[in-house]
Amino acid sequence: MAMIPSFFDSRRGTIFDPFTWEPFKDFPFPPSSLVSHENSAFVNTRIDWKETPEAHVFKADLPGLKKEEVKVEVEDDRVLQISGERKVEKEDKSDTWHRVERSSGKFLRRFRLPENAKVDEVKASMENGVLTVTVPKEEVKKPDVKAIEISG
Repeated sequence: MAMIPSFFDSRRGTIFDPFTWEPFKDFPFPPSSLVSHENSAFVNTRIDWKETPEAHVFKADLPGLKKEEVKVEVEDDRVLQISGERKVEKEDKSDTWHRVERSSGKFLRRFRLPENAKVDEVKASMENGVLTVTVPKEEVKKPDVKAIEISG
């Protein structure tokens, strides 16, 4: 007869659930100086890009950043680059950290703009931690249609 593994946790008197298991829950959190901040979630800043009839609009959630900590650039080959850095909070040696979830570090995102982007008219604004970059579009010229008379 085969043995069925026991999922009963005798220490807690509960059934072990492998889907909610936190293997490091009972370990003390290491000092923040041992944690790599370069691999944080902030590095992968998420940006929305929508196209309206008038413009391409980019929105990035950058909570806690000031506009002076963010750079918006357009390269010659129509590449929009958004970058910045959130500094690590100063540590006080008497503080005990229980959890560090807010991320820090550098981020850099690049987007190739389409041919119809007016790269000389890009505007950026920051309000309540949301960066909005607006890239106006050239008006699409409707082709001149000339009626041709049919003979016969």
